[in-house]
Amino acid sequence: FSSSVTEIYQAENSKLNYYSTQDFKENYHYNSINVFQKRDSVSNFFTVSFSGSIVRNNLNICLHDKSCYTNMYGFYAMSDKSLIDNHTSVDHVDENSLSNEHYKGIMGGRSNGVFNGKIFVRKKAQKTNAFQSNNNIILSDKSKVNTKPQLEIWADDVKCSHGCTIGQLDKEALFYLKSRGIPEKEAIALLTYGFANSILKSVNIPSLKKRINSLISKKLGVDLGFDL
Repeated sequence: FSSSVTEIYQAENSKLNYYSTQDFKENYHYNSINVFQKRDSVSNFFTVSFSGSIVRNNLNICLHDKSCYTNMYGFYAMSDKSLIDNHTSVDHVDENSLSNEHYKGIMGGRSNGVFNGKIFVRKKAQKTNAFQSNNNIILSDKSKVNTKPQLEIWADDVKCSHGCTIGQLDKEALFYLKSRGIPEKEAIALLTYGFANSILKSVNIPSLKKRINSLISKKLGVDLGFDL
């Protein structure tokens, strides 16, 4: 069992890139990150989770002043009986701030994925732009995902959206790859990589990207021989 708490205070005009990767096998892990941003600060958060009996990721961001900007990227891929639970919140307190949140998940085996995202736009936070999306692929009839994107808006001059999707791999795309001589296992891996790439291409550290690529290959049980 492990539990961690991180508190981040961003001064005016500061910039932050924060990466968190997890591959805990059968462990229990609870992770809480709390962020307080001042004026004109920029933050980018990347949360990547692969396994664990129970993994709980809490990411809470307060955009306290004007012109704050945050990107939140998440990816989770699991099998067996893993439970990965992502809870996020973004609090727009003042005007002219932007938040962009995109999480993707792949569930196989008997795994269980959870996404619970909240965006708050206070009355003072006019000219806010807030976007939230969660997309999931189910690879097994015994796996499942629970997703709950939420918006609470008290201002009237804003642009906000949220949504979620849950589905399976495209059968026509899978058939096309197999008809070109690619074995089914490798074809599934190719389609899964394509699904994950829109999130993972934002990782700017080559060694970390290579590590994540290796973990995804291991999770899928196939080595495609290229990096994302």
